[in-house]
Amino acid sequence: MQKKVDWRIFAGALIAVYAAAAIGSLFARTNHWYGSAKPSITPPDWVFPMVWGVLYLLIALSIYLMWTRSTREQKLLAGSLFALNLVLNMLWTYFFFTMQQPVLALIDLVLILLSIVALVLILWKVDRRASLLLVPYGLWVAFAGVLNLLVIVGG
Repeated sequence: MQKKVDWRIFAGALIAVYAAAAIGSLFARTNHWYGSAKPSITPPDWVFPMVWGVLYLLIALSIYLMWTRSTREQKLLAGSLFALNLVLNMLWTYFFFTMQQPVLALIDLVLILLSIVALVLILWKVDRRASLLLVPYGLWVAFAGVLNLLVIVGG
């Protein structure tokens, strides 16, 4: 028998994730620097908000599943990792767009990827769906890493 959805927890997850996204977006204003450094394999600008909108929804669903199906210790560990991941995600836009430091941004991206891998592994023991929901996020961040690296090497 399926459990009822706890809408308060789901709303809290959505608010946390989209608040982090909104804060990060404040730093992501396109500027002339990035326009001239943009790699040729970069998708059109309109793709990014669409993809991130879906990815943030998947992250929120993963948080919801983790929160409703984990022990107190698992909540503490996974919740801390989710928080760290979202902070790192916000920092990437600051490092890359505001500071115009693609090397620092790439280091941050590696940390984001490591946090995603850690979350996937930890959540696999809690709820496999919560774990698998993060795979597209990891793939997109890996692609962003390629774009970030190409900016550094001038590709």
